[in-house]
Amino acid sequence: VQLVESGGGLVQPGGSLRLSCAASGSIFSINVMGWYRQAPGKQREVVAVITSGGSANYAEFVKGRFTISRDNAKNTVYLQMNSLKPEDTAVYFCDADVTTTARSRAVYWGRGTQVTVSS
Repeated sequence: VQLVESGGGLVQPGGSLRLSCAASGSIFSINVMGWYRQAPGKQREVVAVITSGGSANYAEFVKGRFTISRDNAKNTVYLQMNSLKPEDTAVYFCDADVTTTARSRAVYWGRGTQVTVSS
């Protein structure tokens, strides 16, 4: 199973970005998918998570600015980020709680995509 993030980049404060994370491989089903971030010198922190049924939870610092969504048919999770601030600068990672076709279950991670918010 592989997760590949895309959509990161450089954006000015107040701007928007949309991140995508596509899971591929021997996937039977995916339960929770999530977005996390890690800024230089800081620990990785959760940004938002979403269940297969579409129930989402957000970190307080992104509520009202970020929206997580997913396309179960494409095994893809998205993160729409609006009103970006310099403190949102970080490497953004996605993860997925996957049941494989062999019926094993594990959490898989992508390699991350850099988001830089700067003027």
